[in-house]
Amino acid sequence: MKRIITILVCFFTGAILSAQTGKTIPVKARENSTVEKWDTYQALTVENLKGFKKGKEPALSKFSGYKVNRQDATGFFRTEQIAGRWWIIDPEGYPFHHRAVVAYEPGRSEKQQLALQEKFGTRTGWLEAETKRLRSYGFNGAGAWSAVKDMRMTESPLVYTVIVNPMGNYNHEQKKKYGGSYRIAGWQGYRFNLPMVFDKEFEEYVERSLAPLAEYKDDPYLLGYFTDNELPWYTDALDRHLQYLAKDEPGYLAAYEWLNKRKGKDAGIEDITEEDRQAFSAYFFETYMQKVTSVLRRIDPNHMYLGCRFNQEPRQELTNPEIFRVAGQYMDIISINHYRKWEPDQNQLQEWREWSGRPFLITEWYVKGEDSGLPNATGAGWNVETQDDRGLFYENFTLGLLRSPYSVGWHWFRYQDNDPEDLSTDPSNRDSNKGIVDRDYNPWTDLLNRTRNVNNQVYNLTRFFDAQKNN
Repeated sequence: MKRIITILVCFFTGAILSAQTGKTIPVKARENSTVEKWDTYQALTVENLKGFKKGKEPALSKFSGYKVNRQDATGFFRTEQIAGRWWIIDPEGYPFHHRAVVAYEPGRSEKQQLALQEKFGTRTGWLEAETKRLRSYGFNGAGAWSAVKDMRMTESPLVYTVIVNPMGNYNHEQKKKYGGSYRIAGWQGYRFNLPMVFDKEFEEYVERSLAPLAEYKDDPYLLGYFTDNELPWYTDALDRHLQYLAKDEPGYLAAYEWLNKRKGKDAGIEDITEEDRQAFSAYFFETYMQKVTSVLRRIDPNHMYLGCRFNQEPRQELTNPEIFRVAGQYMDIISINHYRKWEPDQNQLQEWREWSGRPFLITEWYVKGEDSGLPNATGAGWNVETQDDRGLFYENFTLGLLRSPYSVGWHWFRYQDNDPEDLSTDPSNRDSNKGIVDRDYNPWTDLLNRTRNVNNQVYNLTRFFDAQKNN
């Protein structure tokens, strides 16, 4: 009965969407290959977008900015809201939209290295050929964990990002005190799911961890920095500090003193309200933001801070307005890894912008094709049947993002498929079709052809969606 209801909801939702935006295409998807149940979703494409006609895009600057509506040029990337829509502004002053692939680097397994030598000869040959390929499909950037050193040696690199992990590396060092692992930890590996932001040692570690970033401060092709990835910002962090930490730990003392001051008495867990939890989550998160950004801005005052990559459901930070209000005070762009949804929730996008007042960048998202021959049992992205279905997912998802005037780009996860034989990777990156190329560097052309449909019409699509809102 539940499955019948789901199918009917999808059918009627698709019918309503078709009437408003154009004809949609049904696509079957499931959570991963170990789940038997398939559901049907509707995909809107550029070709079927009601009222939209493809046209010639503006000429591009050397940074891939659109050579229209020029703003003040600062020599580095920044953001600006123009006529109600947020844009990244490139170093020459032109509006820019970042379309990147994550982990843009050669695979490290023996088979992947042999395939690179056979196809490209050298890493330099790989970089030249694959950068040309990415640009031909409308991509202009490299996301986190990319071959930055290789790219910086070229005359005209893709606009790249750099990720550093001050809390992640600090946590790794702290584990040594507990024999290399914690008795109780969340899936990200943090003790009691708590980043240790109140530790004095963390402040010292931030200084050491971020110092090497000075080498990038004058590079105009750097978009900006991420610090850490998918840290656990639970709304019940106050309870966790008081319940699980020893009474002499900095985290316990900070939470205890904060709650006593707020309540005006010697308070305990039984006194905590939901309002207290929300307020403490903001204080907890801001402690991290202050420590990280104060050092980052001193070392490199030229480039943007892109945030700590919030994680999509079931994490709680994406529905916590206090977290976003703090993020808006410290981040130039809010980075969000977006999984487990067929398309962006427009109401949620609206909340993010109202809470933070900042633009956002989707920094991870993907879907896996079962025609790839890979097991596709791991990873947060859903499974679809074919590479063309992957492309339909891409078109529908990105059209949803472009509707929001606070969306300034997206980073597809990732460049290359996992090699199941490479056991040095974490389990979520071991057996799945996430890439735009396979393990042997062969492109998934059905997917890529559909990525180009959107990528090469982004500016025209933003004008189209903005005109709709104004009518």
